[in-house]
Amino acid sequence: MSKENILRIEDNIDRILVGCKKTIHFVLVGLLAGGNILLEDVPGTGKTTLARSLARSIQADYSRIQFTPDLLPSDVTGLSVWNQAAGRFEFKPGPVFTNILLADEINRAAPRTQAGLLECMEERQVTADGVTRKLEEPFFVIATQNPVETSGTFPLPEAQMDRFIMRLRLGFPEGQAEVEMIRRHLHSRLMEDLLPVASKEDILEARQEIRTVRLSEDLMAYITELTGATRKRKDVACGVSPRGTLALVRCAQAQAWLQGRGYVVPEDIKKLAVPVLAHRLVLVQRYGMSKDQKVIIEQVTDRLHVPSEELHEGKGEDA
Repeated sequence: MSKENILRIEDNIDRILVGCKKTIHFVLVGLLAGGNILLEDVPGTGKTTLARSLARSIQADYSRIQFTPDLLPSDVTGLSVWNQAAGRFEFKPGPVFTNILLADEINRAAPRTQAGLLECMEERQVTADGVTRKLEEPFFVIATQNPVETSGTFPLPEAQMDRFIMRLRLGFPEGQAEVEMIRRHLHSRLMEDLLPVASKEDILEARQEIRTVRLSEDLMAYITELTGATRKRKDVACGVSPRGTLALVRCAQAQAWLQGRGYVVPEDIKKLAVPVLAHRLVLVQRYGMSKDQKVIIEQVTDRLHVPSEELHEGKGEDA
């Protein structure tokens, strides 16, 4: 497996999405960490384009589900259909049987349909009619939701939010970036011309290498102190779960690997704290408490003592 192929994925997607390098990088971190991504942004910022260009960049199968209030769980996972000629029921796989799944406007579907994705996202399998079917790896969900429009939407429950390894935003391109976007799209069909730079097998091999990235005892304590601090705040009803702690570890390992290191440093953790942890907080709704999740994670991170980096550069620390 060539690490250069993995690194080229970011540049390949950047050909389509101008001015979004930070978000593209975090999406790649989430993919390599084995998680799923929630893109929360207004319409037209490139969420669908990001998912399609990622699938093309790694030669992966791609499916898109437009979530609507009348969507059923079987529309997502598949269902058994009676085959009269064969005299038996046959399972017809749903769109989740893919590699890159775009769950578009996921908060427009009813809770029971949203719940149909939980098993897929966490256990990489679908259980229907008493039969469990494994999903092909890599399996990566990119879900989108509009943070502005609330009419006809169903807020994602905390259990589902916790299954997204990161929540990200693309934002609007600024100044010259939007001019460059126009220039690139003016006389070309960028998506149709986008060529793969890696393969699904590269992603799976990279995941195996990432699991060997070292994490010192000091940084283990630092991460648990960070997540534990969110559970003690008076303005937080429910802090970061143990699943969130492990998610931060996996993402920090992926970040270190992409930077060419075999060990995690404190900066990896601080850089990922907000996208990995903020959406997992359930805030106390009380008069005078107007802080958002991002601000709380930033405050907790700023107040913690950061371990020295001297011990994290490979002198026999425990993995």
